[in-house]
Amino acid sequence: MQRGNDLQQKRVVVGGGSSGIGLAVAQEAASQGAKVVIVSSNAERVQKAVECISGGAQGQAVDVSDEGAVATFFSKLGTFDHLVFTAGDSLHLNDLAATDLQRARRAFELRYWAAFAAVKYGSPHIRKEGSIVLTTGIASQRPQKGWVIAASVCGTIEAMTRALALELAPIRVNAVSPGVVRTNLWQNMSAPDRKRLYESVGNSLPVGRVGEASEIAQAYLFLMREGFATGQTVVVDGGTVLV
Repeated sequence: MQRGNDLQQKRVVVGGGSSGIGLAVAQEAASQGAKVVIVSSNAERVQKAVECISGGAQGQAVDVSDEGAVATFFSKLGTFDHLVFTAGDSLHLNDLAATDLQRARRAFELRYWAAFAAVKYGSPHIRKEGSIVLTTGIASQRPQKGWVIAASVCGTIEAMTRALALELAPIRVNAVSPGVVRTNLWQNMSAPDRKRLYESVGNSLPVGRVGEASEIAQAYLFLMREGFATGQTVVVDGGTVLV
């Protein structure tokens, strides 16, 4: 018998849910009857995100890189069913020799340590048959020149996902690994450079285009509903790892 495969009235917390993939996850979950709580560092973006989601979503501005703020948020939140973590800053890709170590450490702060803190303080409040879905990326499986930090962060998150699935059982812990997706992750690039990136990457893929946030969101919903999946990384990359 299947269990836990209905998001109706389930409480879903989305870290990084004010834009990009996180916002798409929040919108899709709310459309299926979930009670969504958006968590992000920018209060204005949180409010705008809440306003664009039907079904009475809630939002809270929290600096997810501040352990104390994360601990306080979850201590006041109460119980919930699913934790999704998608927060992260724009990618900074550089050759090893040109890598700024402070910026590299910042990447780990937001993508790894912030996720770690969210799980540490959020997991005690997750109801039975609940889940955690983290976010990695295909850089760990198919890195390119200049992707040392991105590949390192993604590989670390995937390893953490497997370890947490054992430590937090029966809470299920999984991750989604997107390919190149049309989101503000690439906002540090100029518009022409970003367009060229989307076109060059898209033309190289079997599907012929880059991904959309709404498509990637479906993988998160699958992992929230699928009660027999844990410790897994689901790749949604348009075939990137194949070419």
